[in-house]
Amino acid sequence: MLTRRTLVAGAALAPFAAAAQPAPQMPAPGRRAWAAQVSQIRLGLLGGENEADRLGRYEAYRALIEQTFQVPVRLFPAADYAGVMQAFSAKQIEAASMGASGYAGAWLDTNGGVEPLFVARESDGGISYISVMVVRADSGITSLEDLRGKSLAWADPNSTSGYLVPRSELRAAGIGTESGQYFSRTGFGGGHEQAVVAVLQRQYDAAVTWASGQGEEREGFTRGNLRAMVEKGMLNMRDLRIVWKSRPILNGPMTVRADLPAEFKRDFTQFHLALAAAHPQVYAQVERGGGQGYAPVTHEMFEPIVQLRREEAAERRRRA
Repeated sequence: MLTRRTLVAGAALAPFAAAAQPAPQMPAPGRRAWAAQVSQIRLGLLGGENEADRLGRYEAYRALIEQTFQVPVRLFPAADYAGVMQAFSAKQIEAASMGASGYAGAWLDTNGGVEPLFVARESDGGISYISVMVVRADSGITSLEDLRGKSLAWADPNSTSGYLVPRSELRAAGIGTESGQYFSRTGFGGGHEQAVVAVLQRQYDAAVTWASGQGEEREGFTRGNLRAMVEKGMLNMRDLRIVWKSRPILNGPMTVRADLPAEFKRDFTQFHLALAAAHPQVYAQVERGGGQGYAPVTHEMFEPIVQLRREEAAERRRRA
């Protein structure tokens, strides 16, 4: 069973660590020596949001990286989380911001061929977020108990907050997560945004998605999928009700191929650690809302999620 400690993996110490560090500086523009090995930076973009919106949110970010390091930067939007994981396995991308479960899956698929550099800080300086389960406000459903016999949409099979963690926590509470057990049916919405839309359109009674868990719930919290949908005019939070929240989950990391030059990883990390202060609008676009920049992480902090992925794979083999 997952616990608060294993999910957060040290996130509670993040605000104190941040206070002890000097303000990072944006790297000076210029082509680096590592460009001889990394002639372009290909960035994978996770699914869960329509492609035009993803490309639009990331364009200023892409251009800023290109201007800073003076190598071409290309965006590769994937249809789903698995697309980015497969791109890492095929060495078709250098980096991608991933959820913890997606990172763990890519790490397993590549036998340790990827590594995490940093994660986003929330508005309080911490580095965790939550999974939330939402229903329509007019559904009459006010609790998890009311969802017995109703339908549930997961976001994506490789999503941490949209599948792996809520499935684990529900099962630990004795709630069967397969169709016909506790819920009448379960299925995948095709991404976080699409899963919430499916609830609004009455295709499912409930869906799970991600949120910072901070700020005003009526505004979709400080950042996350709900906040992004509110800001795009796709959602009024008065139309939804949150009936369940997970324990804190370690934020997903910026992931890079492990075989890239150490100097590239250092410069790429420095760029991001300075991004929120130097270019707050670019940071807010990429992170779907407010926060306090980024914090360095290590693979060891994601080992609980790696273990959970292993357990899920073992269960699938038993069912096959």
